[in-house]
Amino acid sequence: MPFAARLDPHLHRRLVDSLYVEAMVMADEARSYFDGGQTDEVAMLEPLQRVAFTCESLKVTTRLMHVIAWLLSQRAWQRGEIGASDIISEKYQLGSAQVSDPAVIAGFPFAARSLVEGSEELYDRVARLEDRMLGAARGGHAPEPGPARALMDRLQISF
Repeated sequence: MPFAARLDPHLHRRLVDSLYVEAMVMADEARSYFDGGQTDEVAMLEPLQRVAFTCESLKVTTRLMHVIAWLLSQRAWQRGEIGASDIISEKYQLGSAQVSDPAVIAGFPFAARSLVEGSEELYDRVARLEDRMLGAARGGHAPEPGPARALMDRLQISF
């Protein structure tokens, strides 16, 4: 049974929906920034930094597209379009994405650094969520509930 199936369906849906909105907003920001919103800033970079800037823009886009694809798969599973046994298959897993070198992005404009770091942070959060879900689905144990979850469970049983 997938880890998500053990979650409250509304909680899983809200989590996926909020991550999806965050990913789409960031993808729109990245698109508008990397598609020409930074021409003066990029023109001031050294030639090698401009090449690195282009590579980093591709990494940001790739990270975000992997996250969005994974979240859309989760939504399809919620709607019953993907079976519980299928959602753990490799084709529905989060794709791998390259990590950015902090030394390379250090010379980028603030907006570019923010997009790179933000996309890495979002990707890492979704990867941790997927790891927990896959670990539980493959026979691993779901993480112990925290004190708040334990209290909510006790209250639910009482009422």
